Amino acid sequence: MKLFSFIVLSLFFLSNNYYSQNNNSELTGILNLDSYEANKLVELNDNNLELSDKKKSVFLAGLMSAVIPGAGEIYTGNYLKAGLFLAIEAAAITTAVIYDNKGNDQTTMFENYANTHWSPDRYAQWSLDNLQNLAPSISESDLNYYQNNLFNNGELNYNILNRMEQLIGGYYSHQLDPFGTQQYYEVIGKYHQFNPGWDDFGNQPFQPYDPDNYKVTDKFKYYSGERSKANDFYSVAKTAVTIVILNHIISAVDAALSANSYNKSLETKVSLEKQNIGFYTEYYPQLNLKLRF
Repeated sequence: MKLFSFIVLSLFFLSNNYYSQNNNSELTGILNLDSYEANKLVELNDNNLELSDKKKSVFLAGLMSAVIPGAGEIYTGNYLKAGLFLAIEAAAITTAVIYDNKGNDQTTMFENYANTHWSPDRYAQWSLDNLQNLAPSISESDLNYYQNNLFNNGELNYNILNRMEQLIGGYYSHQLDPFGTQQYYEVIGKYHQFNPGWDDFGNQPFQPYDPDNYKVTDKFKYYSGERSKANDFYSVAKTAVTIVILNHIISAVDAALSANSYNKSLETKVSLEKQNIGFYTEYYPQLNLKLRF
């Protein structure tokens, strides 16, 4: 009986000494005090192990995808989604660049066409020649004013032209903007009042404006169609840019949700459990996994 007690006590002190060496903790040999220190060590180890279970940052995941769509998905391990967002980004940017360039080329083309075949001087001169028909109530003094001042040394005065357009009214619903502006190239192929400026209009005599039967020249029609093509190209480019912006937003939201889901889907807890056996305590690691679906 004494031999058995001696063996048990020897094993107890040996196990305590081994545990102390492996955990950099010094034991006193006093059972109550050493048990208290061991419990503190277990709690510390348990906390450290729980902290080592790394989670994904929801903010970081969202920020990464907001900058580069798909980056946050890579961070959270959703590689298929990451590839999808990156593919959409590349396709949308490529489309935006291609169609914006097409719009620029088309714009250069129709502007050059207008510069060759449409003349603000021809439009202004025809309007002046038919001013009494276009504005029957015009006074003789106003008529003389426009006849003497619309052109100054052969150069068109845009301010006076605009005043004359306001005086005419009716289907002269717009004023001609200065040459070369975006609005200038838009109105000459959009509104019938500018039809006389095209070189295939010729010297047609004045006819009362009939919105249902008014015929524009072939060059007016062609120019209008070419300008519409440019607008269509720019519209596609604008839509692609909108997709790029939405892709960043959607990817950022998805990455944040994915990070949050990742943190909830697997909860891992590693702890060091203890079990009292007779006069000694045995410690062993325990791994707990909790899956949420």
